Amino acid sequence: MVDIRLLTENDAEAYAGLRLRGLRDHPEAFGSSYEEERHRPIDDLKKRLKERSTAENFTLGAWQGEVLVGMVGFYREAHLKMRHKGNIWGMYVAPEGRGQGIGRQLLEAALARAKNLDGLEQVNLTVVSTNMAARQLYLSLNFKVFGLESRALKIGEQYFDEEYMVLRLC
Repeated sequence: MVDIRLLTENDAEAYAGLRLRGLRDHPEAFGSSYEEERHRPIDDLKKRLKERSTAENFTLGAWQGEVLVGMVGFYREAHLKMRHKGNIWGMYVAPEGRGQGIGRQLLEAALARAKNLDGLEQVNLTVVSTNMAARQLYLSLNFKVFGLESRALKIGEQYFDEEYMVLRLC
C-alpha cells in the first residue's frame, strides 16, 4: 500500500535522502547533480518544501509505511503570458518501489491537482530519451513529444538528449 501526499518541511530529511539517491544513482535523469546537492543544508530543503506547498507549486511524495519511495514536483509558470502552462519536474521512484504503479500514482495525483487550477491548459515535462520506462509512462498518460534537445545534459564526456513532452488539458 502506498500513500501519496504533499511533502512538507517536516519531510525534508526523507526528501533529501531520496533526492540524493536519485541524483547519485541516475544522474542522467536530473538537471541537478549529486555533487551540487549533497552539501545543501537541510534548512534550505525545509524552506524549499515550505515554499512548494501551494496549489500552484508543490512536491508530492509516495510513502510505503514510513519510507519515502517516490516523488514528483509541479509548478505553474508565473509570468502572465505563460500562466496557461505548468511543469512536472523531479519525478523519481526508488528501485524498491518500481514495478508497482507508484510512478503512475504520483503522476496522476500531480495532474489531478494541476487540473484544478483555473486557466491551466497544458502540462510540460522533459525526459531523457534513453529512459524508456519513464517515456512509456508519460506516453500512456497521453503526453505527446513536441521536441528534442540534443546534448541537453553532459555527464563527464557523455551527452544525453532530452525529449520535451506536453499534455494538453483542453
